[in-house]
Amino acid sequence: MSKHENMLAILWALSSETPITAKMLAERLEVNIRSVYRYIDALCASGVPIVADSGHHGGYRLLHPSTFAQPPLLLDAADKLSLLQAADLAYEAGYPAVSALKRAASKLKTYTNEAQSDLLNRRLQGSQVVTEHSPSVAEATFAEFETSSADQYSLDIQYRKPNALQTSERRIDPYGSVYWNRRWYVVAYCHWRSDIRLFRMDRISDIRRTEHLFIRPPGFSARQFLLEKLLPEPVNEQTDLVLVIEGRFSALEDLCRHWLMSACLVELSENQAYFRMDEDFIRKYVPYLLLPYGTSIKAVEPSFLKEELQEILSKLLLFYND
Repeated sequence: MSKHENMLAILWALSSETPITAKMLAERLEVNIRSVYRYIDALCASGVPIVADSGHHGGYRLLHPSTFAQPPLLLDAADKLSLLQAADLAYEAGYPAVSALKRAASKLKTYTNEAQSDLLNRRLQGSQVVTEHSPSVAEATFAEFETSSADQYSLDIQYRKPNALQTSERRIDPYGSVYWNRRWYVVAYCHWRSDIRLFRMDRISDIRRTEHLFIRPPGFSARQFLLEKLLPEPVNEQTDLVLVIEGRFSALEDLCRHWLMSACLVELSENQAYFRMDEDFIRKYVPYLLLPYGTSIKAVEPSFLKEELQEILSKLLLFYND
């Protein structure tokens, strides 16, 4: 075992109220007794209150065993850096449980020696996160959904549909929450619609837990449900159409990173990208994905896609000429 693993094993052994000798620890860990002394010195130097009792029934023990009722986490600088960077990313991405997140990051920084603290500060200053603005979700709202989903309690909510000014009351069974495209969603069974639906958290208000318990479908995954709703059906070579886009490689590569296009990508070459998807998806989504690229890419096939693009641009031209 590594040094950290041996120190953790010693600390866990000392959590018992019965003193244990260095010889017994050495035999248990299968190490030299001198190594045990070094590990105990290191634990004492880090602030662990270890005392040594002399006599026939003596040995090492913790001054306050109850303080270490649970095994601690021994984190090195790399562990702490990865967690702090992940916390920055979560904060910038709009993670709602901000208080707990900041508290955890503060603890990581507090229980750090001077050398580690200097290293962490230098590394964190050198790698920072900037993300697009995300609609905010109240911490209490997020916590209520998490708790109710875990305990399987139905909720009464007020929900505002897109482009609506008024809210409507719904009773939902929150199966889980999922973060996608800079927004938090609740995947829930809607009693009004008698179906599983997606609800944006930032459009939900006035949450009330009911006394009604629900049963989540076995093996249900909020993430998988979202993906199945978003992505097209698996490729069917007999019915799906071939979509061909040509242009600059950098623009094509960026287009292929889009969640919809990446799911339908067949091949990406130096100046062309080939996709397979059904006609409805091409007409409904693809024109609006291509327009932001301007003249850096061009639709080649199918021919009706060019007509769709021309129609959209004609409407825009008329709109701005009025």
